[in-house]
Amino acid sequence: MKPIATVFNQNLYEKDINNLLPKVINKKDSIALVRGIINDWAVKQLLLKKAEENNSIKDNKEIDQLVLEYKQALLINGYKEKLIKQQLDTMVSNEEIEEYYQKNSSNFRLNEELIKVRYIHFPNDLLDKREVVKLFKRGKIDDLEELEVRQLSFKFMMLNDSIWSPTENVLLKTPFSREILLKKTKFLQKEDSLGVYLIAIKDVLRRNSVAPIGYIKSTLKQVILHQRKLELIREIEKIILKDAVQNKSFKIN
Repeated sequence: MKPIATVFNQNLYEKDINNLLPKVINKKDSIALVRGIINDWAVKQLLLKKAEENNSIKDNKEIDQLVLEYKQALLINGYKEKLIKQQLDTMVSNEEIEEYYQKNSSNFRLNEELIKVRYIHFPNDLLDKREVVKLFKRGKIDDLEELEVRQLSFKFMMLNDSIWSPTENVLLKTPFSREILLKKTKFLQKEDSLGVYLIAIKDVLRRNSVAPIGYIKSTLKQVILHQRKLELIREIEKIILKDAVQNKSFKIN
């Protein structure tokens, strides 16, 4: 097969660049793109040659050692990941998460403020505005269920104040200031040209407080799985070493 370009003793063939070309391209663009690919390849080969000529034997040995270590690391890590995928138990129970949290909760501090909040935003011309305000203000289960039924009349709403929400998310949705949101407030109402806003803040957690378990449950699961992974790797390494000693593949002279 005849090469389409040669630099010193290195050849570039048509098959080497076919996969780099778009499936649909006009002839003029194709010629320009091929020329660019060829030039890029030539520059790379020329720079590589110059680098090899200007490197000392020591430099080349160090590079060879780095390449060898990188190859070994890729092979070893690939093998470990394969074993981990086969053997790692990825099921984490709520009991395990709870136990880990109780032992390590002080390590999980908030870097943001959280609030338990419910809020509604609806148009200024809402026909049953007074009724909506009354239902929201009372906030009983039946009242909130009634508001759920009417949700298509609202621009947006969040009525589940049993979960923690980042304050930043609520700031984006409502015109209330951070100072107001970080105070426990049973009911606040505000109107502007965009509509009416109702808000009630049930609880607040400041920065650096211990993060609630429900808010970091997925993080806790990942931490537990990571620890299992490390323990499994250590166990695999022990077994491999033990087997090597037993079958005399490894010995200390």
